[in-house]
Amino acid sequence: MQKVLLVTCILLLALSCKDGKSSNDKMFLDSTGKINEVSVVVDNDLWNGTIGEAVRNTLASPVYGLPQDEPTFNINQIPSQVFSGFVTKNRTVLIIKIGNESSISFNNDVYAKPQRVITISGKNNQDVFDQINENASKIISTFKNIEIFHKQQQIRKVLFNTKSIQEKLKLNINFTTAYRIAKNENDFFWIRRDTDIGFLCLLLYELPYNDIKRNDSIINQIIRIRDSVGKKHIEGPVEGSYMTTENAYTPFNTETILDNKPTLETKGMWDVHNAVMAGPFINYAIEDKINNRWVIAEGFAYAPSVEKRDLMFELEAIIRSIKIQ
Repeated sequence: MQKVLLVTCILLLALSCKDGKSSNDKMFLDSTGKINEVSVVVDNDLWNGTIGEAVRNTLASPVYGLPQDEPTFNINQIPSQVFSGFVTKNRTVLIIKIGNESSISFNNDVYAKPQRVITISGKNNQDVFDQINENASKIISTFKNIEIFHKQQQIRKVLFNTKSIQEKLKLNINFTTAYRIAKNENDFFWIRRDTDIGFLCLLLYELPYNDIKRNDSIINQIIRIRDSVGKKHIEGPVEGSYMTTENAYTPFNTETILDNKPTLETKGMWDVHNAVMAGPFINYAIEDKINNRWVIAEGFAYAPSVEKRDLMFELEAIIRSIKIQ
């Protein structure tokens, strides 16, 4: 009798699964797509009207902190009747539908993995237009977060050995072997990747907790600190030159979360005192109360005459991999 019950249980278990997977599991292909490119599924007549304008104003809004206007995302418009097969596998997809109740949904891994699919519906054009504008910031952050995740996955394939950083700054950070440590001095790290068109750099160091105070002068404090660090550590191409902040470009400051810690994010432009060099920077001051300090992570790029959005995006993805010990 016990053997009969055992056989019955095994058969029931086998029937409930296929090839070792539950009936709820799906076989997903890997998602595809260039970095920071969104597929927008919308019919041509809507794309050429106010809905298309609202989508472009949201997804293609200029990235702050770059010397020239560059869109947050490149957009690939796809009419709904041809949205099938391989074209559904893009990592980021925005679908526009007319004729349904007004709604917006955020879904993961619908056609591929990893993938974010946002669907906006409305009874008429005005409903959809309103949904896009009301949810613009969430749409952007949803797509940006998966692009950061994707970039970090690529980086992890060829990781640089960061043992010296871990030991001195008590943090983990992921960047590729294409980078090198250009300076390691008194717990200050200058990390650099040279390219055919210029270079990408990361700066890592720490400050006592009292060195930054949360008040109305927060931007001035950040700029004063980075200028003193630039003068001390980041020498320019000629004697007496060093990196400083471009005063003609007003820095932008906001708060974000990094490694589950409050973080001050500052974007602006840098230049070199006594030399003709300039570019964008992004500076993060991570509030590490447990260790009574601020961890400063800054990325800056030099790439004259080419677009810089994706270069700065790479630096941001690296910085956002930081885990404080």
